[in-house]
Amino acid sequence: MGPALGLAPFLGYLAVFLLVPTIVVLVGAFSDNGRPSLNNIETLFSSGVLRTLWRSVLLSGSTAVIGAVLGALLAYAVVTGKPDGLLRRAVTSACGVLAQFGGVTLAFAFIATIGFSGVITERVRDTFGFDLFGDGWLFALPGLILVYTYFQIPLMVIVLLPTLDGMRPQWREASESLGATTWQFWRHVAGPLLFPAFLGSMLLLFANAFAAYATAAALVSQGNPILPLFIRSALTSEILLGRENLAYALALDMIVVVAIVMTAYALLLRRTAKWLT
Repeated sequence: MGPALGLAPFLGYLAVFLLVPTIVVLVGAFSDNGRPSLNNIETLFSSGVLRTLWRSVLLSGSTAVIGAVLGALLAYAVVTGKPDGLLRRAVTSACGVLAQFGGVTLAFAFIATIGFSGVITERVRDTFGFDLFGDGWLFALPGLILVYTYFQIPLMVIVLLPTLDGMRPQWREASESLGATTWQFWRHVAGPLLFPAFLGSMLLLFANAFAAYATAAALVSQGNPILPLFIRSALTSEILLGRENLAYALALDMIVVVAIVMTAYALLLRRTAKWLT
């Protein structure tokens, strides 16, 4: 009974911030005007919602891949240095801050840098006569990909560093003693061990980008290029009057996608943990 009481605060936290909101979303998605209905679920298969879902998947997938590759390279460069060296402390501290640097602040930073009157935009325009801002790509899907990648890379470093630290030097020494080259070590030993962790970290980045809202909301004031902004429109738009429950259905759609991704992440993490613990 004692250990169970120790879990009570955590279970209460899960109930208030995860279980109850999920139940509210589930009930709201299958109701309309206070009555059970499948209208909102059927709307999820309309062309407009499917296009928005595809753009959300494209945004999350592309930033996950870019962030995972660049973040893995940076994490490997850090882990090859001294464990208590200045480089590692500086990089991990910076990544811890930048991974949480989002929302309105991040959007304003990019607008002030490469927006229509941004510092770099003005400098490039005056020096080379080239309009870096172009037709407003920063406020469309390409701009979201660039901005999201900014916080995906440091997040990948934080997530992958413990796995890289779990690589034992004895494995490299054993490979070299058997005549293996560096490529053969990574191809047959380190690669298969790290690949599940790498994929799992990429899935975590996908879920992180898929659920992000504040940065996109600050950048995109018109249109609904991704699902979180579509939910905002369903709740606040003067065009979709009486369709508030559509927001619940869209949120349920996101919950399903994130649940699938996080389940795959947990399975990959379990497979890696038995080798690297």
